[in-house]
Amino acid sequence: MAQLSMKPILIPLLALCASLLLGCGAPPQASTNGDANADQAEAIFAGGCFWCTEADFDKLPGVLKTTSGYMGGHLPNPSYEQVSSGTSGHIEVVQVLYDRKQISYAQLLEAFWPTIDPLNGEGQFCDRGPQYRSAIFYANAAEQAQAEASKSALQDSGRLKGQVRTEILPRSTFYPAEDYHQDYHQRNPLRYAYYRNGCGRDQRLKQLWGAKP
Repeated sequence: MAQLSMKPILIPLLALCASLLLGCGAPPQASTNGDANADQAEAIFAGGCFWCTEADFDKLPGVLKTTSGYMGGHLPNPSYEQVSSGTSGHIEVVQVLYDRKQISYAQLLEAFWPTIDPLNGEGQFCDRGPQYRSAIFYANAAEQAQAEASKSALQDSGRLKGQVRTEILPRSTFYPAEDYHQDYHQRNPLRYAYYRNGCGRDQRLKQLWGAKP
């Protein structure tokens, strides 16, 4: 089924170059939860295009690293082509490594909502299909409770005129995306700006949440 997305227009040549020059990307691995440092933890968010979600979280103090990837599907080691076609069952996600001394999981949740359209359950902005839907993936009961409480608080606030359709899902294996997707907003600022503007992301966010302070 064809998907309404601008990303496939931008990436074919880039993907080819990356595969020739950089190899096939980092090997897939399951997420761990800050074994090297007790103050570090991971969180997984899906906000449509992972280029944009990665860029939004990179702005937050206390976020140490972001990695674009895939989660929630039925195929092992999925490629971007498989995920973007909607046939693998995965969602584009971002793995967020953060310092709990500087920012909490609750604060990450609070920062996440204004970067997405929670009313859209069919995708995000110009990217449509289940692979682009918004979601919060929890690692344990505590994260699940916080995520559900945050979603309920947003719904009950009346700030958005409609049903909050962002999903709260258990985490599964995290597969890092291909190398050419990582830090896309930093490595390809012009292409990224063209995509984000053309997708109408910031225009829709302004409609939902108002102008940024």
